[in-house]
Amino acid sequence: MRLPLARKHIPLAATTAVCVLLYVAACAGYRDDNFFSWPVFVNLFGDNAFLGLAAIGATFVILSGGIDLSCGAVIGCTSIAAAALVARGVHPLVAFGLLLAAGSAFGSGMGVVIHVFRLPPFLVTLAGMFLARGLGFVISLQAITIRHPAYERIIDFRLGGISSPALIFAAALLIAIFLAHLTRFGRTVYAIGGSESAALLMGLPVGRTKVQVYALSGLCSAAAGLVYTLYTSSGYASAATGLELDAIAAVVIGGTLLSGGVGYVFGTLVGVLIYGIIQTALVFQGTLSSWWTRIAVGALLLAFILLQKLVQRGAAGRR
Repeated sequence: MRLPLARKHIPLAATTAVCVLLYVAACAGYRDDNFFSWPVFVNLFGDNAFLGLAAIGATFVILSGGIDLSCGAVIGCTSIAAAALVARGVHPLVAFGLLLAAGSAFGSGMGVVIHVFRLPPFLVTLAGMFLARGLGFVISLQAITIRHPAYERIIDFRLGGISSPALIFAAALLIAIFLAHLTRFGRTVYAIGGSESAALLMGLPVGRTKVQVYALSGLCSAAAGLVYTLYTSSGYASAATGLELDAIAAVVIGGTLLSGGVGYVFGTLVGVLIYGIIQTALVFQGTLSSWWTRIAVGALLLAFILLQKLVQRGAAGRR
């Protein structure tokens, strides 16, 4: 019984090793620029908080055997909606609550359609992507600046030098780890991803859980959209275009199987940090294009997909 467990942990161990090696290499390569410092380390979390939040939601969806292509569009729609509401006199905290509820409802709607009509998650969430992005442009074609004292206090808030986006990401991460590994909901998500038919035979609430998974993804995407506005003090309907692919890449690099049933929320954190380390190293380097981040992430993604395939083949061969 120990060997399958060891195999299951191989992708996560490989991801963690790559993250540590990248960070050590960056610290050594840019030691004169103080890459190895508390502000730079904390910024790895703060600068990638909205990606991390979207990736947390995507982790639960992929663990259940699904996919969500709408998260980037929901981020853009949420950001422009938040800016429009505050511009019309709505208090930021009220706007936040309304938009988090709306994001969750949007995800629930997609989950209901997927479960009731037995449609592929790829197609349903693709439709959701177009719907959310179009709704954002209906609200405003131009960026809307957010000006409000309460909003500025949230932006300026620091705890031990840690920014509010990083704190929000950390809190969401801890909640997600608790949900995934210490609740019945999390165990059901893993069971559905492992085998939906087996989960049904065990009497697990498959339909309800699938709807809840997409509701959680919508909630995380809406939260990511609100966090995104903290960076720019504005909302923009085109924000986070293509980010859904970055979120999926972070999840897969973090060791979660695309087929579902195997993975860890902590692995998603490591995947997001790898993305952040590469981006930050390119900024310190100063002469390379930011597109090298895409190239590096693409190479890592391919490598980890191949690693996952090898692990699955090895596990199947031992049965």
